[in-house]
Amino acid sequence: MKTACFIFCVLCVSTALGQNVAGTNVLSAQPVPLAFSSRPEHASAKSLAQEESILGTFCNVSAHGERPLWEFASKTVEVPLGDVARKLRKEHTVAKKSNAVFENQ
Repeated sequence: MKTACFIFCVLCVSTALGQNVAGTNVLSAQPVPLAFSSRPEHASAKSLAQEESILGTFCNVSAHGERPLWEFASKTVEVPLGDVARKLRKEHTVAKKSNAVFENQ
């Protein structure tokens, strides 16, 4: 365990030193200002494109006497959890059992 811990520490130290040495050559602490390119025609007047509907051919269809969904939707009957547990327990007792038992030693 001590050997593994020592090897881990040596790898961490060598990685940190490698980053430090590479960091001085690759990265500098000098700030670099951002330079934005100018767009002189960005706000100039142009003709607009043809109007286009994003809805496609949408038409609202409604009839007289619309009924809300809760009036005609199918009603689902929830089975109580206790009944489900009893059914599964009964199936478990009736299920075919294995003849051989294997134990790993």
